[in-house]
Amino acid sequence: MLQTALHDWHAAHHGRMVDFAGWHMPIQYSSIVDEHHAVRQRVGLFDIAHMGRLWFRGPEQIKLLDHVLTNHVAKMKPGQVRYSLVCREDGGILDDVLIYRFEEDCLLVVNGANREKIVSWISAHQSGFDAAFTDTTTDTFMFALQGPQAQGLLQPHADCDLATIRYYNARKAAVFGVPAVISRTGYTGEDGFEVIVDNSHAVDAWEKVMAAGSAAGIAPCGLGCRDTLRLEAAMPLYGHEMDETVDPFTANLSFGVKLDKPDFIGKTALTQLADKDDLPRRVGLQLDGKRIARQGAEVYFESQKVGIVTSGTFSPTLEISLAMASVAPQVSEPGGVLEIDIRGRREPARVVALPFYKRK
Repeated sequence: MLQTALHDWHAAHHGRMVDFAGWHMPIQYSSIVDEHHAVRQRVGLFDIAHMGRLWFRGPEQIKLLDHVLTNHVAKMKPGQVRYSLVCREDGGILDDVLIYRFEEDCLLVVNGANREKIVSWISAHQSGFDAAFTDTTTDTFMFALQGPQAQGLLQPHADCDLATIRYYNARKAAVFGVPAVISRTGYTGEDGFEVIVDNSHAVDAWEKVMAAGSAAGIAPCGLGCRDTLRLEAAMPLYGHEMDETVDPFTANLSFGVKLDKPDFIGKTALTQLADKDDLPRRVGLQLDGKRIARQGAEVYFESQKVGIVTSGTFSPTLEISLAMASVAPQVSEPGGVLEIDIRGRREPARVVALPFYKRK
């Protein structure tokens, strides 16, 4: 099982370690609810080094990326970060990714569970492009500092003005005096930064962030609250809201698909799918009670099955039971009332607009 550079720190600080996509990762330290509230109210620190980090270089790196990604890399300015998808020829989603564009190179951040698949996919479609990429995942460390106090905590230790890094932008700079990539991105619905440093600086950087944030009530956070946070913010998770059988339009991710750019893998199929009005839709559901609808629970309108739950939890912030589901388009409008079969008993659920939570 793979380990990040902070593995021993997590174990020594009472992290509950689990197998996550082949990595031994902390699911929580205290409680998922306490860590969740720390991020919403103060600041939390996450080890996200299981995420894949692929660096692209060469004269035709942009052409290669535009060939394998659905978003338009050539239109990005240096310093910008964009959400994109990697699709099969039939439009099925292989992964959802973030692409960072810099002056001389580009960084692709992919899901940890899909890293080897995406490396193989890009390698298989790399021929004919004067470009190369390097998988630096196991040589580098990535952490996420998330919450309303993230900028104030990190600023004294960065050699750039963090206020000038806008949302979904990134910069090569220094943190605690060592080279880093700093991006204003995250998977929690809060403001914050994701930072990449070399493995040799990982423990030192982590401990310095923890020390700097002690007065602010910083909490080390596991993957458990990362899931409840992202669900409140209606951020999709691969393997739940999407997989290779789901297209971007069904998953409500069309903003990451640019059909007006030159040919890319999956464009023909996606162009045809874009015109269909009978595709399922990803929606938000608010349950009347406190029971939790888990992935796979069936959704009904009257006696007819109309969809399936993709993610569900009891929201620590809103104190209600929430779910995302893929449902038939005719029942996808907010305000409609559906039912979810939770272990043999139907629970009423109202269709609501996404996201469930949006920071002020």
